[in-house]
Amino acid sequence: MYRTTSAAASAVAPVVALLTLLTACGNAPAKTSADAHEPAKASTRAAGPVTARDAFRVMSARVRTATLTGTVTAENDPNHLLGRPGEYTSKVTFSDSWVQASQVTGADPGAVERGGAVEAFASASDAEARAVYIRDIAKSSPALTEYDYVRGSVLVRVSRYLTPKQAAAYATAAEQLG
Repeated sequence: MYRTTSAAASAVAPVVALLTLLTACGNAPAKTSADAHEPAKASTRAAGPVTARDAFRVMSARVRTATLTGTVTAENDPNHLLGRPGEYTSKVTFSDSWVQASQVTGADPGAVERGGAVEAFASASDAEARAVYIRDIAKSSPALTEYDYVRGSVLVRVSRYLTPKQAAAYATAAEQLG
């Protein structure tokens, strides 16, 4: 058994306080026991950027009601964003059989309302910025509301006509993206 003197204890206390303060101010989030079982996320990005088509392929394996309907190109992009700085590098659209045809009468074939869209970006911050932009627009126009899920550099946009439970299937599927 060790005994400490009050002088030794008072000398150690500031060091412990400083270490505690430095640890609390760190930028990295604290790891949980669940994190120990997950593979490193950085290694999943080392193989190259994810494309929208690849992301859709992964998601549609889990959400069987989704069907690929189109690939957005520079020539057919209604938003004129494909390949522009900070915007998506690839995009696909899909329909979902949970969305009733009567709900989307007159909607363009690639409209998010028909099912959704997957947009891939060069960075996670670009994907998040796009999601924030879309949410801000939807605040002023409820007709533009949709479900948006960002996973890494991918934004999954899902039709407002899906129920929250149906849309949650896409959120769960998006978790498979890495």
